[in-house]
Amino acid sequence: MYHRIILVGNLGRDPEMRYTPSGQPVTNLSVATNRTYTDSSGSQVKETVWFRVSVWGKQAETCHQYLRKGRQVLVEGRLVADENGNPRVWTRQDGTPGASFEVTAQTVRFLGTRADAEPGTAEPGETPQSEEDIPF
Repeated sequence: MYHRIILVGNLGRDPEMRYTPSGQPVTNLSVATNRTYTDSSGSQVKETVWFRVSVWGKQAETCHQYLRKGRQVLVEGRLVADENGNPRVWTRQDGTPGASFEVTAQTVRFLGTRADAEPGTAEPGETPQSEEDIPF
């Protein structure tokens, strides 16, 4: 069996890198994907889905070195489910439920330009969600 997920989105915060006890580098990315659609009443709806992405090895070091909050990326990888095959479920600070989708990256491609990743931007001209809603 095989599955692959492809995401194009913006980083919600700067990458965080650490090393496993064996010395393997791993970088965690918070990627927001957005879509806008018109509902049945004719109103435009903006939907944001957050993904927690783990990048391993040399690619982890490169992501940590060059990526910053707001930068657009394309991630190819696989979904990582909980023990029941579902996304990780958690409770927000306001008590409402949330879920995060976790992805192990095989490839991360940097999109846009470095200037697109100015501090405080999640997408050019728009902030989809407050950082308080990010589960990690």
